[in-house]
Amino acid sequence: MIESQMAPSSPTVENYLKAIFQAQLHLSRKSDLVPMGQLASALGVVPGTATTMVKTLADSGLVKYEPYSGVALTRAGEKLAALVLRRHRLVELFLVQVMGLRWDEVHEEAERLEHAMSPVLEERMQAAIGKAETCPHGHPIVAGARLAGVPLADVQVGAKVRVLRFENEAEDLLHYLKDSGLEPGLEGTLIASDEEQVVLQAAGGRSCAVTPSVAETVSVLADPSPPPRTALPERLVLGQRYGR
Repeated sequence: MIESQMAPSSPTVENYLKAIFQAQLHLSRKSDLVPMGQLASALGVVPGTATTMVKTLADSGLVKYEPYSGVALTRAGEKLAALVLRRHRLVELFLVQVMGLRWDEVHEEAERLEHAMSPVLEERMQAAIGKAETCPHGHPIVAGARLAGVPLADVQVGAKVRVLRFENEAEDLLHYLKDSGLEPGLEGTLIASDEEQVVLQAAGGRSCAVTPSVAETVSVLADPSPPPRTALPERLVLGQRYGR
């Protein structure tokens, strides 16, 4: 059964909590704070606007805010962020599997629909898509089930690679990745990596090429693997904000 709905919140509140939640996934330590500049950039707002909203969230008990340091979710904030993020990923999967949309077309649609879902609709969507574990971009539907990976940009030529997920879900960047041929679950061999492009050769000889900056946002498993490092969603090339 789907968890009962929490106290009502606005789309703006939910978007801030999701952005903080996502940013915390990429911190070196869970106890670290998300810098306000990073949060503002992720949401496409000026730092002053982000700070004003974060102070409101702190008054509501959803975040912990330390001036000049940053922000982190409280347990209540994390619970709400995880619920909204789960709904976002369910919507994406439903739109792809049931409605037939391309995976690079569903992020912004899910951004709009996730805030209006009832527990009943969520339950019906879950039944329609079955027991899928990840969204179309490779992110776990259940928060905390994230498989560690390394940035494609770090992988050495000759390594065997499996694409895990796209950390940046800005829709124009997803279009770029779709056109390149990369997709979560794709397996192949890295055949080139330089200042111009990173090229993965998949089964059948198909080559998938992206810029090094885009490769920074693609999490993969590699053999041999480079040293652990999290793929960074803020390494933007095309989009102005990363997806949540």
